[in-house]
Amino acid sequence: MTDARTPHENLHPSNWKKASGYANGMLAQGRTVWVGGQIGWTGDQVFEAKDLVGQTQQALRNIVAILREAGGRPEHIVRMTWFVTDKKDYLANLKGVGAAYRSVMGKHFPAMTMVQVVALIENDAKVEIEATAVLPD
Repeated sequence: MTDARTPHENLHPSNWKKASGYANGMLAQGRTVWVGGQIGWTGDQVFEAKDLVGQTQQALRNIVAILREAGGRPEHIVRMTWFVTDKKDYLANLKGVGAAYRSVMGKHFPAMTMVQVVALIENDAKVEIEATAVLPD
């Protein structure tokens, strides 16, 4: 483990090409927090942003707010699953999504999966992100 504040370590085979913006795997020990899928609306369930970048930033803020309820921080997240409604929109906005990510999460990149879906339950939602975190015992 890396230290008591971040009870996990990245798993990356030494002969693999460097992962950029994510980890291939993480080893963790501690209390587990499961954060259900968060979309880009506020706590009042209002979409202030209509674009993917803005909604991504808000969804990440929502994850961090829920994690704080357990005493956690972004660096405790070990896994994220992203659901986007438009792969082309995501790829066209990589720089903006990356900047939004770093503004909320810093330079912490857990194991991640991203899939394109036909739609999300909320019609205006462009992204939904779920997260798993491991807090120190």
